Amino acid sequence: MAAELLALGDRLAVPSVVCLWIAVLLRAPGALRSPQQRGLWLAVATAAAAMTLNLPAVVTYAMRDQTYAHTVGLVRNLIGVLSAGAVVYFVAATTRGRTLQLAAWMGTVAWLTVLVVLDMGAPRHGTHTMPPHGDPVPSLAYWLFLIAAHTLANTTCVFLCWRYSRRTESRGLAAGLLLFGLGTALAGLFWIAYLFKALFGSTWAMPALPLMMNLHGLLRAAAILVPTVFALRRSTADIATAWRLWPLWHDLVRAVPHVALTKPRAGRFLELLWPPFPRNLLVYRKVIETRDAILILGEYVAPGIPERARNHIGLSGIPEQRRTAAELACVLKEARAAKLAGLPGQQQPGQASAWELPAAVQTAGEDGALEDEARFLVDVARAYASPATIAFALPNHHDSGK
Repeated sequence: MAAELLALGDRLAVPSVVCLWIAVLLRAPGALRSPQQRGLWLAVATAAAAMTLNLPAVVTYAMRDQTYAHTVGLVRNLIGVLSAGAVVYFVAATTRGRTLQLAAWMGTVAWLTVLVVLDMGAPRHGTHTMPPHGDPVPSLAYWLFLIAAHTLANTTCVFLCWRYSRRTESRGLAAGLLLFGLGTALAGLFWIAYLFKALFGSTWAMPALPLMMNLHGLLRAAAILVPTVFALRRSTADIATAWRLWPLWHDLVRAVPHVALTKPRAGRFLELLWPPFPRNLLVYRKVIETRDAILILGEYVAPGIPERARNHIGLSGIPEQRRTAAELACVLKEARAAKLAGLPGQQQPGQASAWELPAAVQTAGEDGALEDEARFLVDVARAYASPATIAFALPNHHDSGK
C-alpha cells in the first residue's frame, strides 16, 4: 500500500506542476491588475516554482553536484516560505485585513532571513533533506523554522478560507476560497507529517506525502482558474443568448435601422465571432436595440391587432407561460410589415400608445432586469419564427423588406 501511494504521488508530480503553470499564465493578466487576486496569483506562482524544483528529475539532476544541490534545496525552501507568506496575504487581501497583510509580509521577510542565517551557520552540506534515518540536513532548527512557517500560514489560511467562503455572496469567490482552503489543508498535513518526522522520527505517513503535495497543487490550480471558468461560462451564455436573439434583432433593425449603434455584420456567425463592439456588451447591445425597435414599431400597431394576436395564440395551443411572448411576436411581425410597406404610424404626436407593452420590456431600466428581459426576448425570438406566428397575417400587409 505504501509503495502504491508513493508511486501515485510521483505520477501526479509533473501533471500537478504543469496545471499550476498553466493556471498561473492564464490568470496573470487579470490577477496582476486586481489587488485582491494578486496575492492568490503570487501564492500559486511561488508554489509552482517550489514544486518545479522538487520534481524528481530536477532533484536527481541537482544531486550530481553538492553545491548545486545545496542551492536548489535552499532556493526551493525559500520560495516555499514566500508562497506561505503570499497565502496569508491573499486571504488578508480578500478579507480586507490591512493589519494581516502587513504582518504577512513582515513575517515572511523575518522567516526568510532566519532560514538563510540557519543555513549559513550549519556545517557544509548538500541538498536540504530529511532522510528516513539520521539527522535532518542542514539542521533540526532549520527544519523546525521551515515547518513552523508553513504550518502557521496554512492554518491561518484554512481557517479564514472556510470562514469567509460561508459569508461571501459571490459564488465564484466562495468556490475559489473552498478549493484554495482544501489544497492548503493538504499542504498543512504534509508539513505536519514532516514535523512528526523531525521531532519523533515517525515515518508512517511519508509515502503519502508526494500525493498530498501534488493534490494540493491541482486544487490550487483549480482555485486560481475559478474566475476564468466563471467568465467562460458567462461568455458562453452571452453568445448563446445573442445567437438566439439575432434573427429577431436582425429583422427589427432592418425595419428601424437607426436603433443600431453600428451597422450589422453580414451574417450571424460573423456578428458573434467579430462583434463591432466589446464582446462583454454583446447581449446588452442586442437587448437595448431590440427593445428600442419594439418601442418604435409600437407606433405602427394598428387597432385591433393585439386582440387578434391574443385570440390567435389562444387557439394555437401554445402553453400559458409562452403566450405573452408569442402574442408580442405576432404584433411585431404585423407592425414591421406596416413600417416596411410605408404605412403611416397609428400613433399621433403627443398621443399615448393604445398598445400596452409586456411588463418585461416596460421594466427594462430597473436594476437586475436586463437578464429577465433577455430571457423574455429570446422567447419572443423563438416565437417570431414559429408556425403560429407565421400563420398570423393580415391580408393587405406586404413585407416590402423581404
